[in-house]
Amino acid sequence: MIVETSGADWRSDLNLVLNASREAGQEALRHFRKDPEVWWKDGGRSPVSAADYAANDILERLLRSARPDYGWLSEETTDDDKRLSRDTLFVVDPIDGTRAFINGKDTWCVSVAVVHKGRPVVAALVAPALGEEFTAFHDASAEKNGGVLRISQAASGPIQLAAPEEVIARLPSDFKPSVRRIPHVPSLAYRLAMVADGRIDGTLVLPNSHDWDLAAADLILQQAGGQLVDLEGKPLIYNRAQVKHGALCAAANHILPTLLMQLGRSARG
Repeated sequence: MIVETSGADWRSDLNLVLNASREAGQEALRHFRKDPEVWWKDGGRSPVSAADYAANDILERLLRSARPDYGWLSEETTDDDKRLSRDTLFVVDPIDGTRAFINGKDTWCVSVAVVHKGRPVVAALVAPALGEEFTAFHDASAEKNGGVLRISQAASGPIQLAAPEEVIARLPSDFKPSVRRIPHVPSLAYRLAMVADGRIDGTLVLPNSHDWDLAAADLILQQAGGQLVDLEGKPLIYNRAQVKHGALCAAANHILPTLLMQLGRSARG
């Protein structure tokens, strides 16, 4: 998908987004493993902590004041339809992996993207408890801690796939031996970053992920040599009225067609 970006200074936006994400990450660290207050939303299905709100406040203050013409979509800010009239907006998850965070596990990150005309053009994932930062912007290489990320396009060994056990069980019997299941990674954004840096080959995403879970990691994966798509192989469109997505697949470019084909076979029984 081609994104029209003429005249845009995405590198400047990346510097803004990365610095804000670092500051939000440091604020979250001040709450980490210190029993922050936790509330439950979405009918008791999803936790949110005092750290999520504190990180969100920092991101909203720094980003919206710097780019007042951009729209805003955050997991921890009440959504409204004003963003739909903006070509460009921030898409934010102050802490992706809140369950891991409140359980004292390191695998959580601050996820911030700039989305322009439906696609991410700037991305930062900051995982302060792990000392890792992933970044990308339109037409530039993805990076991890300042080093270029490039997924190997050569097949080697079994496909290392992060997916629920029930999904693996339904894969065609002639394909299943070529897959090695990776245990659950609680942060979806971080799991996608693991594909981008080659630690795993792919992941399946169950229905009902949101724009804020995906947008930053989507761009990082794309610029590293992979893709995040729906099960028909189509890239995602962000900043729609409905911010939830259906089942998705992310993988290195050389593996993705095979995974989509086998998932299609699985769905057909």
